Amino acid sequence: MMSAFAPLAGEPMPTLRWICIPILSCIAATAIAAEPPAAAPTPARQAELFRLLRDDCGACHGMTLQGGLGSPLTAAALADKPRDGLVATVLQGRPGTAMPPWRPFMTQDEARWLIDRLQSGQVPAVPKP
Repeated sequence: MMSAFAPLAGEPMPTLRWICIPILSCIAATAIAAEPPAAAPTPARQAELFRLLRDDCGACHGMTLQGGLGSPLTAAALADKPRDGLVATVLQGRPGTAMPPWRPFMTQDEARWLIDRLQSGQVPAVPKP
């Protein structure tokens, strides 16, 4: 039986690159996963971001973030989602869907901070009207 790493007739032997690249990819993924939480914006900006989340995101994701036109934004729903992917979705939107890009309204650090709050369940309750 031939190994998956054995070269075919006439092909050169695999180099260390075949081994090193997957290992380096795993190390990089671990470093990204271990990235510290985003720095907190000023208290005034935090209030603006939570208002944007409640009013604008809530229009599609539900006022309690339990879902609607858009998927739920609860800690449980986002627990297994990669932070960087969620940040990219917030900033760039999802072409072909109702999810718009929010980059004009927040920085990447602010999006990271907001995603950290959502994934940890640290979102203030929506006040009753």
